[in-house]
Amino acid sequence: MSKAHDIRPSPIAGQWYPGNYTRLAESVDAYIANARLPSLQGKVIAIIAPHAGHIYSGPVAGYAFAALRGLSPKLVAVVSPLHEFHSQPLLTSAHNAYATPLGEVPIDLQAVEELDGLLRSQLGYGLHRIQRDREHSLEIELPFLQRALAEPFQLLPIMVRATDAHDLQVLGSTLSRVLGKRSSLLVASSDLSHFYPQSIANALDEEMLRRIEAFDPRTVLSAEDEGKGFACGRSAIAAVLWAAEDLGADQVQILHHATSGDVTGDFSQVVGYGAAVVIKSA
Repeated sequence: MSKAHDIRPSPIAGQWYPGNYTRLAESVDAYIANARLPSLQGKVIAIIAPHAGHIYSGPVAGYAFAALRGLSPKLVAVVSPLHEFHSQPLLTSAHNAYATPLGEVPIDLQAVEELDGLLRSQLGYGLHRIQRDREHSLEIELPFLQRALAEPFQLLPIMVRATDAHDLQVLGSTLSRVLGKRSSLLVASSDLSHFYPQSIANALDEEMLRRIEAFDPRTVLSAEDEGKGFACGRSAIAAVLWAAEDLGADQVQILHHATSGDVTGDFSQVVGYGAAVVIKSA
């Protein structure tokens, strides 16, 4: 395969979401159309969206991506966790594009190189490139972007294992420098509490969403250690909040919350999902 056509194949299409173009487009469109948003006053800088299988978290994700309808950024940075172990704290794709059943999403290689250089100059390490990763949390957001945005876009994919607040704040500030030069958008990918009974999950999620809405990335990072909230993508959320703040955002609105139990009817062990938008006030 030539480098020009080095496409990351999807390891989850047909399992985590429909593998057929028509079924996927129709289901994503329905999730977005069914969202009932509050009034959003200002410019959308970033969103926070869940990343479970679409049948579970799609109804919540639809709220986040509904806030993007009609927008046409040229570059979208999707920041997600990397759930598998890796020795490197920050990672990106070694491929030139991601494949979904809705088409290819090209990676902005210039933006990747620019971010990598800035990170290395400030942290002493940059973005480690990986091939054929099986990480679902970044890819799961792409069909929503492909259907919500008005025009094709390029992708800046970032997978995070770092947990240090200083390093994540540097990631946020360097991201803002790269994105600030372009028509751009940020997406943080994260689920919330995992495998608690519904009542406990709701309390944990309420606290985590409160910290997100307070635009306080440090307390988002500390919630799990305090036993007060959980988000598998807490590092991604924190970095995106710091980046959005540097880009002028000054407000977070929580758009929706639900759990897997609201879909399955089994409330004994649920996963929490939240959707939020980060705005620069008009």
